[in-house]
Amino acid sequence: MKIYGDVYSGNCYKLKLICALLAIEHEWIPVDILKGDTRSENFLALNPNGQIPVCVTVEGDVLTESNAILYYLAQGSQYWPQDRLAQTRVLEWQFFEQYSHEPSIAVARFIKLYQGMPEDRKDEYQARLKAGYRALGLMEQHLENNRFLVGDNCSIADISLFAYTHVAPEGGFELSKFPAIENWVARIQALDGFISMAG
Repeated sequence: MKIYGDVYSGNCYKLKLICALLAIEHEWIPVDILKGDTRSENFLALNPNGQIPVCVTVEGDVLTESNAILYYLAQGSQYWPQDRLAQTRVLEWQFFEQYSHEPSIAVARFIKLYQGMPEDRKDEYQARLKAGYRALGLMEQHLENNRFLVGDNCSIADISLFAYTHVAPEGGFELSKFPAIENWVARIQALDGFISMAG
C-alpha cells in the first residue's frame, strides 16, 4: 500500500495515525503542496482533483478523501463500531469535521503558520477564527460528558477531529479554554501505538 501525503497536513496525518494504531504496513510518499507537487502530471493522473492524501491499495485501487480512506483502513477494527447507530454517529462527526471544523481551523492554521498572515487574508483569518471557536465549543460541550466522540472507545470520528484539533494553537486557537478537549487529546495521545504528527 502506498500513501501520498504531507505529514504536517491534518488530513494526511489521520492516515499516518490510523496506520500506526493498527500496525498497517505502507509506503509513505511525501508530497509538497507548496512546491506544486499536487499539480504535477503524475499526481493528477492519480487524483485529478489535485488533493492529498491519496492511497493506492495493494490491489492498485486509488482512494481519495481522507475520511473515506480512514473508513477503508479501519473496517473490521475497534476504530469502526459494529452498531449501526454508532456507525452513523461516527459519520455525523466526520461530516462535521469536513464541513464545520476543518475549513475553519485548518485554513486559519494555514494562513497563520504557512503563509505568515498576509495582509490580504487578515479579515478571512478572523472569520475562520470565529467559526473555529464555534466548532471547538460544540466539541467541548459533547466531550464534557463523553470520553470519546462516539461511545466509550476511540473511533475514526476521534481520529478525524484529533488531526487538526491538537494543532489548533498553531492557527491561533487557545485550547486552554476547552479543558474537556484537552483531556480528550491526552486520551488519544495515550493510545497504544500512537504516533505524533512529526513522526
